Amino acid sequence: MYAYISGKLAFKCPTYVVIDAGGVGYHINISLNTYSSISDKENCKLYTWLHVKEDAHTLYGFAEEGERRLFLHLISVSGIGAGTGRMILSSITPTEIQNAIIKGDVPLIQRIKGIGPKSAQRIVLELQDKLRKDGPDTLINVPVIHTAKDEALSALVMLGFAKNVGEKALDNAMKSTTENLTVEQLIKIALKSL
Repeated sequence: MYAYISGKLAFKCPTYVVIDAGGVGYHINISLNTYSSISDKENCKLYTWLHVKEDAHTLYGFAEEGERRLFLHLISVSGIGAGTGRMILSSITPTEIQNAIIKGDVPLIQRIKGIGPKSAQRIVLELQDKLRKDGPDTLINVPVIHTAKDEALSALVMLGFAKNVGEKALDNAMKSTTENLTVEQLIKIALKSL
């Protein structure tokens, strides 16, 4: 529902912040990683996720879009809730978590408070292929898109295609004609070959 909330940091502690945005104070739960990132800021922008339960609506905030994406991957695993996902992100950095999952480093994941051997194995089993497919850039902020090919590739990746497969399809689409293709034309031609 909320992509991000930007405003004045009214209150900050290691577990949550209150951001004053347009005269409304938003109580946003954060990880220690996010707390470290915003520690010296007066104004900040947090990428958010709204957790809706029967008895509560809880906002979770992240300093970077990549951390939010990793959090959403983590809570998609059976048995990992929002609180446990935040605990994981508070224990080690998002990059370390991603690398541990990709490499299948179950002992490192198991050292996180609240994660037992079965949960650690389930995290690796369910997320290893997804994170490999996303590539190592998944935790980097979305880059500024410069060309039609870049934008088309970004769209194909968002549709679920692997980056390298999308690049090949787009290269073939560009070779098939001498005229400059729009983003839409590139995507349509690439989708026919995928």
